[in-house]
Amino acid sequence: MKKQISFKVNGREYVLEVPYRLLLVDLIRDYLKLTGTHQACTFEGVCGACTILVNGEAIKSCMMLAVQADGQELTTVEGLENDGELHPLQKAFNENHALQCGFCTSGILMNAVEFLNDNPNPSEQEIRHALIGNICRCTGYQNIVKAIKEASKQL
Repeated sequence: MKKQISFKVNGREYVLEVPYRLLLVDLIRDYLKLTGTHQACTFEGVCGACTILVNGEAIKSCMMLAVQADGQELTTVEGLENDGELHPLQKAFNENHALQCGFCTSGILMNAVEFLNDNPNPSEQEIRHALIGNICRCTGYQNIVKAIKEASKQL
């Protein structure tokens, strides 16, 4: 069975017919070809690589059905840049070497966007606590924390 849904992704409107059991992460990657949103934990919701914003709230898109996006506004990592200008978080990650393989980076960025909207002047401890839902197997988080702190001063 399928259902027609309408939603926005990165400011662009979509109307699609999707299977009821399709996960939002699959809609984003396979239907919309926005591959910055990653899948890593086999749909268990533990790694955070698939994190996007739904109406400004960070959610793990592997834990949401595509039909639940009906009427919603979604932002993926591709939507962070504005007219070719990187988001301050993206710039800070680049300048602070806050990534290695980069697989987890998009999810961390999306989580950090919501976090900094809610807490514009976080402490290191608050940043580390906010990252609990994002697993990075490469970095040890030190430069990620540093980049988020730097970006908070620019936002």
